[in-house]
Amino acid sequence: MNRSVNRLNAYPVIQAVIAAALFGASVPVAKVFLAEIEPVTLAGFLYLGSGIGLSLYKAGQRIRHDSRGREARLDRKDIPWLVISILAGGVAGPIVLMFSLRGTPAATASLLLNFEIVATTLIASFVFREAIGRRVWLAIAYIVVASILLSWREGGDWGFSLSAIGVLGACALWGVDNNVTRIISAKDPISIVATKGISAGGISLALTLIMRSPLPDFKVVLSAMLLGFFSYGLSLVFFTRAMRNLGTVRTSAFFGIAPFIGGALSFLLFREAPAFLFYVALPVMVIGAALILREKHVHEHYHMAIEHEHGHSHDDEHHTHKHAEETLPSNLYHSHRHRHEDTKHLHPHKPDIHHRHRH
Repeated sequence: MNRSVNRLNAYPVIQAVIAAALFGASVPVAKVFLAEIEPVTLAGFLYLGSGIGLSLYKAGQRIRHDSRGREARLDRKDIPWLVISILAGGVAGPIVLMFSLRGTPAATASLLLNFEIVATTLIASFVFREAIGRRVWLAIAYIVVASILLSWREGGDWGFSLSAIGVLGACALWGVDNNVTRIISAKDPISIVATKGISAGGISLALTLIMRSPLPDFKVVLSAMLLGFFSYGLSLVFFTRAMRNLGTVRTSAFFGIAPFIGGALSFLLFREAPAFLFYVALPVMVIGAALILREKHVHEHYHMAIEHEHGHSHDDEHHTHKHAEETLPSNLYHSHRHRHEDTKHLHPHKPDIHHRHRH
């Protein structure tokens, strides 16, 4: 049983790391595309690529009958949260980032993306009341300091780089996106991300036509959409799955390795010589990310009775209900509406979909 529990605890961490790696690679590669594509146009094709790619994957699942009851479907009450996610994280965030990348070195922009952790954490704490300990708040302080250092304009005038501040603004929009996505994270992540990708991509491309921006050739469009499928589509699917088990703040903490992956790749692509403050900010951000990753949370807590639907298996203590098929394997991942009775117990936990209680 301990092996099963450890495996279950490891899955969401692995999913968050994969999401971070896929997204981290997108910043320096997107900067290459900006030489040929306008920012709004690029944002549109990135998200359209994620939406179309995942929609085709979902269609393939239906043809193979490989999606029977494994994930819960979106319903009417999820729509308002999905709309906020699309507008904040799918439309405004990427457009602000694409414009900001024009005036920000790729390595600096990649590390600045760690500010998404801060924005996500502040919104999760003050708006959605997610449990956050002292260690996490200390980590936030480190990341804020590092972000300020990376935003500072070196050489000559005192002040902040508007482009760097724009990257921080994109992170704030994604902080909103992360928190509202968490609310619907129990539902099918592929459907969530596919809907978001097609909607956000369509809106961005409509803005492109309104602004009469030039469209790139087909090969560039196809390459941008392919990048979007991996770095925005698959990345967000893994991120959403991790978030349902780790909560918003902890998933964002693991996602914090994305800027370091992007920074390393940018050195290889552009051979940019990092500024002095880059080296000062790097260890500060590493300390901040490490503090979040080492945070633990345990106390006696009470679960109110609830009935809901989400993907689950029966090899954890929260899903002990019986099925008509007594031979159903305990580790079979499936979805159906089920009831949790009220209970009180003590065990280490994270603010997953079963532990969103207040403190």
